[in-house]
Amino acid sequence: MIATADLPAVNATLNGTTAVLLSLGYAMVRRRKILLHKTFMLSAFGVSTLFLASYLWYHAHAGLRRFEGRGWIRPVYFAILISHTVLAAVVVPLALTTVYFGLRSRHPAHQRIARWTLPIWLYVSLTGVVVYLLLYRLFS
Repeated sequence: MIATADLPAVNATLNGTTAVLLSLGYAMVRRRKILLHKTFMLSAFGVSTLFLASYLWYHAHAGLRRFEGRGWIRPVYFAILISHTVLAAVVVPLALTTVYFGLRSRHPAHQRIARWTLPIWLYVSLTGVVVYLLLYRLFS
C-alpha cells in the first residue's frame, strides 16, 4: 500500500514516465512505425489518467502545500506552476480529441491537433516533475 505522503513522488514518476512515452511515441511515428506509435501514445494516455486520479486523491486527502522558497526562486516557481496549471487544463480536451481522432483513423484531423497536443502535453509532464522537485525536494 502506498502512503499518502508518498504520492507526490509517485505522481512525479508518473509525469516523467508520460514524458518518456510521449517522446518514444513521437519517435515511432517519425519512423513510420505506426503500431509502436499507437502503443506508446495510448500508454502515455493511460499513465496520465493514472496520474490524474492519484493527484486528485492526494489533494483531496492531503490538501495543498505552500511553497517555502524565498528570493529569486519564488517568482520562477510560480511562473512554472501557473503555466503548468493552465496548460494542464488545456491538454485534457486536446489529448482526448487527439486520441479519439487517432483511434477513429481520422489521420488528417489527428495530425493537425497532435501538433499542438504533443508539445503542450510534454511541457505539462516535464514541468510537473520540476514543480515536484521545487516544492517537495529542494525547498521543503
